[in-house]
Amino acid sequence: MSTSPRTPILRAEGLAAGYGGPDVVRGVDLELAAGSPPVAIVGASGAGKSTIVSALVGQVRPTAGRVTWSGRTVTRVPLREKKRFRTQVRRVSQEGLTGVDPRWTVDRTVGAALTEARRAGAPSGSTVADLLSDVALEPRFASRTVGSLSGGARQRLALAVALATRPAVLLLDEPLTAVDPGMRGEVVRRLGDATAEVGTAVLLVSHDLELVGRLCPTVHVLADSTFVASGPLHDVLATSVHPAVRDLAEAAPLAAQRFA
Repeated sequence: MSTSPRTPILRAEGLAAGYGGPDVVRGVDLELAAGSPPVAIVGASGAGKSTIVSALVGQVRPTAGRVTWSGRTVTRVPLREKKRFRTQVRRVSQEGLTGVDPRWTVDRTVGAALTEARRAGAPSGSTVADLLSDVALEPRFASRTVGSLSGGARQRLALAVALATRPAVLLLDEPLTAVDPGMRGEVVRRLGDATAEVGTAVLLVSHDLELVGRLCPTVHVLADSTFVASGPLHDVLATSVHPAVRDLAEAAPLAAQRFA
């Protein structure tokens, strides 16, 4: 029996964007639909990966093409809809949690996110303990203050806070750079299970091929301001002759051997 294609929640069509000078990215097409497998964007530092994410959340206005959320142009979302947009489309960057009082405990921080979600009409049904488990933070962390956490723990806390709204789309921009390499696999496994359970669409932006290979069946390689290769990671690494792909494989030989 055939299945109907999923309707994209967040879509970029012919996206071009920059910061006043030449476009950093151009001709980018991307669709994120509820229940679809996670998608990754990889590329060298400065290739424009974060620019795409910023355009997807409306922080950067396209110079060409457009970004839409449920069919509405992201940069023109009415004020009355912005709170709903922020609960449905969550971004987590490598800076981790920002704008939170460092004296707050982890329990209070995640609890506040759950309260905000309920007020925005997006109750998750999860508890603080559920969300900490989803990002592999042990119960003992609940009483710790945010300011006492390591960089990796703060990044995992930021993921837990994002999950509190049960988002339709989760945009992960180098989300685990400070997490111990031995712990990343477990965090990714739990995060993948949590997002799959509720049908959250995930976009992972990362230079970590091991992380990408664990979570994302589809990868786009960004170079020369656009996607130069797309598909399963092992296919891209095995078949693409673009210099940017070869550079990625050479920079992470173990991951390339595993997924090629």
